[in-house]
Amino acid sequence: IMKDENCIFCKLANGDIPTATVYEDEYLRAIMDAAPANKGHIIILPKSHAANIYELEDEYVSRAFVLAKKLAVALKKLTGCDGVNILQNNGEAAGQTVFHFHVHVIPRFKDDDCTIVWKPTSYEDGEASEVAKKIAELL
Repeated sequence: IMKDENCIFCKLANGDIPTATVYEDEYLRAIMDAAPANKGHIIILPKSHAANIYELEDEYVSRAFVLAKKLAVALKKLTGCDGVNILQNNGEAAGQTVFHFHVHVIPRFKDDDCTIVWKPTSYEDGEASEVAKKIAELL
């Protein structure tokens, strides 16, 4: 496990700072967010440091999203929420503020004040297919 001594999320993930821990295994720790969007908001943290999804090993990424699904099911049972956001931001332009990969699992209720929105745009004719083809070539 690679740690960054200056990273607050490394410290949280590895138990150096006390947290309300929901889940822990050798790869991940899931904790209650200290500044939740809604009550029940959980953050999944890899124990190994990677600033974002581009740097994180596939094993950690897949484990994090499998855990996110399990936590979403548990939150629905516990809170009776109407929905769940599973969010993961990469880079400042995408809203990332702590540069240690993490996944948010946020219970949502019909009339809550939590807003996650974007202004939809559109493609010109044939543009989506061209972009899809270029992305597929890079995989």
